[in-house]
Amino acid sequence: MRLLKILFLFVAFQVSAQQGGMWIPSLLEGMNEDEMQSLGSKLTAQDIYDVNNSSLKDAIGHFNGGCTSEVISDQGLILTNHHCGYSQIQSHSSLENDYLKDGFWAMTKDEELPNEGLFIEFIVSIHDVSDVVLKGITDSMTEKEKQSQISKNSNAAMKTWPRESWQDVKTKAFYEGNQYFLFVTERFEDIRLVGAPPTSIGKFGSDTDNWVFPRHTGDFSLFRIYADENNRPAKYSKDNKPYTPKHYLPVSLDGVEEGDFTMVFGFPGTTEEYLPAVAIEHITKEFNPTNIAIRESALQVIDEKMKASDEVRIKYASKQARIANSWKRWIGVNLGIEKSNAVEQRRAFEATFTKALKEKGLEEKYGHILPEFDKLYKDFAAINIKRRNFIEVFLTTNELMQMTFRAYQVEQALIENPAILERGKEVLTGQLRGIHKNYDADLDKGVYKNVMPLYTDNVDASIYEKTAFTNLDSALQLLEGDAETVIKNLNNDTAYAYAKPIIAEFFESINPEYEDKNTPITALQTQYMTALMEALPEERYFPDANSTLRVTYGQVRGYSPRDAVYYSPVSYLDGVIEKYVPGDYEFDVPQKLIELYESKDYGQYADSNGKVPVCFLGTNHTTGGNSGSPAIDAHGNLVGLNFDRVWEGTMSDMNYDPEICRNIMVDLRYVLFIIDKYAGAKHLIDEMDLVHPKADGSKSKKKKRNKRKKRS
Repeated sequence: MRLLKILFLFVAFQVSAQQGGMWIPSLLEGMNEDEMQSLGSKLTAQDIYDVNNSSLKDAIGHFNGGCTSEVISDQGLILTNHHCGYSQIQSHSSLENDYLKDGFWAMTKDEELPNEGLFIEFIVSIHDVSDVVLKGITDSMTEKEKQSQISKNSNAAMKTWPRESWQDVKTKAFYEGNQYFLFVTERFEDIRLVGAPPTSIGKFGSDTDNWVFPRHTGDFSLFRIYADENNRPAKYSKDNKPYTPKHYLPVSLDGVEEGDFTMVFGFPGTTEEYLPAVAIEHITKEFNPTNIAIRESALQVIDEKMKASDEVRIKYASKQARIANSWKRWIGVNLGIEKSNAVEQRRAFEATFTKALKEKGLEEKYGHILPEFDKLYKDFAAINIKRRNFIEVFLTTNELMQMTFRAYQVEQALIENPAILERGKEVLTGQLRGIHKNYDADLDKGVYKNVMPLYTDNVDASIYEKTAFTNLDSALQLLEGDAETVIKNLNNDTAYAYAKPIIAEFFESINPEYEDKNTPITALQTQYMTALMEALPEERYFPDANSTLRVTYGQVRGYSPRDAVYYSPVSYLDGVIEKYVPGDYEFDVPQKLIELYESKDYGQYADSNGKVPVCFLGTNHTTGGNSGSPAIDAHGNLVGLNFDRVWEGTMSDMNYDPEICRNIMVDLRYVLFIIDKYAGAKHLIDEMDLVHPKADGSKSKKKKRNKRKKRS
């Protein structure tokens, strides 16, 4: 640990125009601050993260654990992506009130819709606890012993860490377990839906445009945080009041142009930037293709059924989006890795690393790492693929198999301890109800017939006519009686009897083998990270994403995805109309939006050329979890809403290349235009602080009310 800290002190960086990286906001002073300012930022590190005063980080919320959101008014108004709020929008939708198709706008706070289970979490403070968590760890320990000691130390630190009664704490590993940080958090659980455009705006372009540019998607939705009478987190209550935030983001009406500074602030999910070449090759050449094939087979059925029925469309909207999103991303990852020659570049870097080991006398200490990676991945590849294929079939694409999987877990728990019967019934009942809320057995049977042959030769679609699981009432009847009866009922069910040996193989053979072969790879990756920073301290290192708050900065830039093609960094409403296909589920356009375009009724949201910007590109290093993250300008104002990456650039999870990696953001002027001119929700605009930073240096009379203040 001491070595790691010393290395950070001596790392040399070029600060002229570095881009890429997901940086810890509490550690921005110095190198990162200089880099940001070299790219055009006027912000200080303290403007971004301050424990004692309000700062930008106080406006950034983790949205339901999977996306990012930001506070944009002094009344707790929250902005995130349409696809982040999709399941909530869907849950409130019906054939009578189709909010997916028609959109939803609460014209008063009384009309805002509560969402059970939805939460937004803010970071109060961040603390380096590496010395505490790694205390007692020695090289002589086994990996299991190390993890046991780390867990013990981490739990002790969290238990004793000072915090308010309504706050929580968590610890997270960084740099492959070489460093640990503790986060003090506040979680708000009364979150209400305020507004969402129709899918024809919020998901315009759907699968065809997903992960590509030019993009014309108004991917946003609005929520509001409610708190108790003391402005503290509380469960839903009609007596709760709109949350008064410590900080909220003013919204710029000046927009962006090429070369402008942009900072994306959010909760990126997972990256693997320091994988060896052999791992990248395995993922793109072996692992991804099999999973792409499974999802593609499922989507063939889902898409066809959704187009044929509005009822099915509503039921499967969120599921389809979830399945399609990773399917297309994996294809893009493979394309980007190939286009950038990433595997060969990584091998060249590894040659530099090997040379440095020799030059610095570290070959005996670390020289085994790369050859060991080659050996481990050769042995790991087949089981890694088999395990993931099982997850794709049994937990991602096919719902009958998912129900049998959950039932198997309950049966095994009952066999071990019949006393947990009632709890087991409660859990499985909840899971079955959740699946059947949006379930179509005919569609699911089609998915089964398409995906199961990609996992096993044992395929029997007749189980759909014989099982109780395809009907909620009959499925719940399987859970009636004592533990012995429930186990008997499950095993007498045709679908369960079919799936049980396949699931048992997963738990008894596949998953244990995966764990056995993955554990040494994980341990070696930790050692590799340490070795890299010791052998090549001049290189640029940032911690992999792990769903913690991060800053990534860059500039507005176009890019060239292939020969003789260049994409300008901004798209416009003109492009929406150009793509318009009447009645098409991906490219239909609401009549009112067409009318606003034809009359040029743009209000204050057009640019200097009289056009409405829709989306723009940046060089910010983003990943899943950054969906909904604010794009912040040089003065700390909101200019965009991150929601996607360009297709080839999805490889940035393993290999960020500034030449082709671009994130895609909704221009906030388009968001405001839709809220105001399309939805007529001017009251929401009136809540926000609208500023002209390029005209007056980011100041406005309204913004002054949102200035930094001392914490109480």
